[in-house]
This record gives sequence, C-alpha cells and structure tokens, in this order.
Amino acid sequence: MDSLNSLIDGFGTALTPMNLLWAAIGVLLGTAIGVLPGIGPAMAVALLLPVTYGLDPTGAFIMFAGIYYGAMFGGSTTSILLNTPGESAAVVAAIEGNPMAKSGRGAQALAAAAIGHFAGGMIGTILLVVLAPTVASLAIGIGAPDYFAIMVLAFIAVTSVLGASRIRGIASLLIGLTIGLVGLDQMTGQQRLTFGSLQLADGVDVVIVAVGLFAIGEALWVAAHLRRSTGKPIPVGRPWLGRTDLKRTWKPWLRGPVIGFPFGAIPAGGAEIPTFLSYVTEKRLSKHRDQFGKGAIEGVAGPEAAASASAAGTLVSMLTLGLPTTAVAAVMLAAFQQYGIQPGPLLFEREPELVWGLIASLFVGMVLLLALNLPLAPVWAKLLRIPRPYLYAGILFFAAVGAYAVGGESLDLVILLVIGLIGFGMRRYGLPVLPAVIGVILGPAAEQQLRRALQISDGSVTGLVNTPFSVTVYAIVVLIVAWPLIGRLVGRVRGDRNAAEKSRTVSGG
Repeated sequence: MDSLNSLIDGFGTALTPMNLLWAAIGVLLGTAIGVLPGIGPAMAVALLLPVTYGLDPTGAFIMFAGIYYGAMFGGSTTSILLNTPGESAAVVAAIEGNPMAKSGRGAQALAAAAIGHFAGGMIGTILLVVLAPTVASLAIGIGAPDYFAIMVLAFIAVTSVLGASRIRGIASLLIGLTIGLVGLDQMTGQQRLTFGSLQLADGVDVVIVAVGLFAIGEALWVAAHLRRSTGKPIPVGRPWLGRTDLKRTWKPWLRGPVIGFPFGAIPAGGAEIPTFLSYVTEKRLSKHRDQFGKGAIEGVAGPEAAASASAAGTLVSMLTLGLPTTAVAAVMLAAFQQYGIQPGPLLFEREPELVWGLIASLFVGMVLLLALNLPLAPVWAKLLRIPRPYLYAGILFFAAVGAYAVGGESLDLVILLVIGLIGFGMRRYGLPVLPAVIGVILGPAAEQQLRRALQISDGSVTGLVNTPFSVTVYAIVVLIVAWPLIGRLVGRVRGDRNAAEKSRTVSGG
C-alpha cells in the first residue's frame, strides 16, 4: 500500500503540464535519434545530458525516461524496415521484422513492435513498483559462476535455433567472439589482436559491429544481386493488425516481459540476452515454426516486449543499489551524480518525489510512445517505397555517420567496411549473423566472469557449478544441446515399434 500511495503521488508530479511536455519531447527526440543507425539510447541520453542542466532534476529524468523508450523503439524501426539495428537490443527485431517488411508487411511489424513496447513497458514498470525490493535482494546474491552460466545459455540457445545448421551457428559465434577479443585484456592489460594500433586498444564498439554486419553486409549483398533483379519498391501494406495477427501476438506480448524484466533487474547486461531468449521461446512454442526466418510476427512481438520490460528492470538495480547494468543506466547514474543525488537503498527515502515521479513518468511515456508511433507506423514503412539503389545508398551514408559518431575516429569507418565485408561473406556462405553479434556483445563479459569464478575457486573447474542457480542453468543448456538427439532416438524407437507391429500384422494375416 505504501508503494501504491507513493505511485499516486508520483503521478501527481508526472502529470503536471511541464513534466508532460518534457516526457513528450523525450519520446519524440528518442524515436527520431533512435531511427538513425548507430545512435542508440545511451548516446542519445549522453548527447542531451548538457541540455537538461537548466531543468530541475525531476523534469530532467522524466525527459531521460522518454528518450530511453523512444530511442529503443526508433532502433527497432530501422531494424525492421532496413535491417539496420539502431542499437544492440534491436538486433533480434531484424530477424523476423525485416522479412515481414520485404513481403509488404512492414506496417504490421512496426505495429506489433509498438504494442510490444507498450505491453512490455507497462508490465515491467508495474513489476518495478511491486517487486523492486525483492528483486534487488536477489540480485545481490548472484555471483560470477551464475553470470557465466547465463551467458553460456545465451550462446547455446542462439546457435541452436538460427541458421541452416548448428555448425554454421557455432562458426558465426566464433567470428563474434574473435572480434570481441580485440583490445586490452581487462585483467592483465595485454594487447590482443590490435596489430599495434592504439586506437584498437579499447576494442571494437558493438554498434559498429552490428551496423557493419547488418547494414553494410545487407547493402553489399543487395548491390551484388541488383543486376539480377529489377529492384522494385516494396509495397507498404495495410497499416493495422488483423485478427490473425492479434491472435498470434497477444501471448508473446505477455511472455516477453516475464523473460525481460528479471534480466534487466539483475546485473547481467541489459536487453540483449532476454530478447534472444524470448525469440528462442517463441520459436519453440509457435504453431507456425515454418514461418520463422521468413517473417513470423511472433518473433517481433515477444522480443520487443522483452526489451521494453528489461528497460524497466534496469531501473531496479540502478535506483535501489546504484548499480548500472546497461550503458543507459550508467549515463543516468552520472546524471544523478551531476545533481548531487546518489542512487541506493536510501534514495526512496531521501528523494521520494523524484523517484516516484520518474516511475510514474514511465507509464506516461509508454502511453505517449504508443499514441505517437502507432499512427506513424505506415509513415515509417513508406521508407520501403524508395527504389533500392537510393535506399541502400542512404543506409550506407547513415551507417557511416553513425559509426563515425561512436568514437569520432576515421579508423572506425575502415573497421565498419571490413566488418561489412565479413557480413557479406557470411550471407554468401549461409552463416547466420546474429550469433556473431551476440558473441561480440557477451564474449568479453563471459570471459571476465569465467576468470573471476576460477579465481574465486583457486582455478578449480568445480567453481563454475557450485551454486544451485548455475547448476539449473547448465541443466537447461544440456537439455537444449541433447534435445535433437533425444528427438531422433524417440523417432527411431517409434519407427522400430511401427515396423514390428506391421510385421506382426503381416505374419498374423
């Protein structure tokens, strides 16, 4: 009841005319910036941080919340329409969203994403209000072995469900893990795969990798095949979800937040893992598995809801523990400190108006995001009516601008082109792109958690499986790996039984 009363007071703060204005500006700015490839929510919040110095803290953070959710949806927009993720959390949206767009259902994919963001954000924020103290106490108990187990699960899951074969999925993952090794060893300071370049000492930014593999690789692949096809504009399609679409999406919209919120709340690294796991889950549960990879709307709805709920979950550990689990949370933590506010267990007591105003503004921001972007879905989808030579020329330009904006180094453009050529080669030989991206995102963190776990156990491998949580996760990993083999054995046993029954029937007749 105390939380409910505080939330009502928070709505009193968030619904003032000025704070509503800041929320609307944040959603619009976030969506507009998120549409640009390579400029995700973290960069958007960081770029606009100086602009908010003249605002009071409550107004500033309400605006930041709007930018966060708006930029996440903007990243999904380019991911779906142009196969160019604006940020790493939008990578999964491209797998089914882009084939939908190419088949003339771009507006439906955007509508599924917008409603998914709304459902995920609403459910995630409700869970934030209700479960914040419980989740925070659980998060404290999760150690290095548990983090590593979660990341192994993500690696195995994503390589098992994508691509024509597991071998190709693993090959793609190894490419990503290799790119993730570039830079300084976080524990020893040794240079790895930098070729003597100081500019590579910080590693290759994941945004450059995602934009290179998806956008540049796709543009080069299309350019290589334009002579064989006419390159006609893609039809936009009707701008609403039909009854069949709603029937296929309402369950993923509800399942996504259940996966996304816990991963956002624990310090396991943002929305990347839950979006991958949500996609895997929807593929396993779907009655339309044959459509996955060709434009299954469940593969857009579930991961987008998971990403939005994860964004709400990140605020749990940031507000209650002062522990940022994503780049956006880190920027917001810096903003809190700029105002002389220290997030932590006492924040809810010392700054109740700010905290509950911020939480209430998340609900307001979700409504604004849905109200603004559902009508705009067909407008965004009309990008696909541009003839492909001009469209992909524009993608190359904005991808280059986004990559250069990451670090302001000309070497980033060279890296972008090299990774784009790798993406082109992966398409040529049938390697799925997504495992490579997850390898880059999670590879360095997995290595760090593995080494920490081994240090704690004095080098003993048993240190990786010394908690109930890690044992449970590894059991799931074994089940995923063994499932095809189990299926074959069951099929063989059934086949032998059927053959035996037929032989008995024949002999009896």
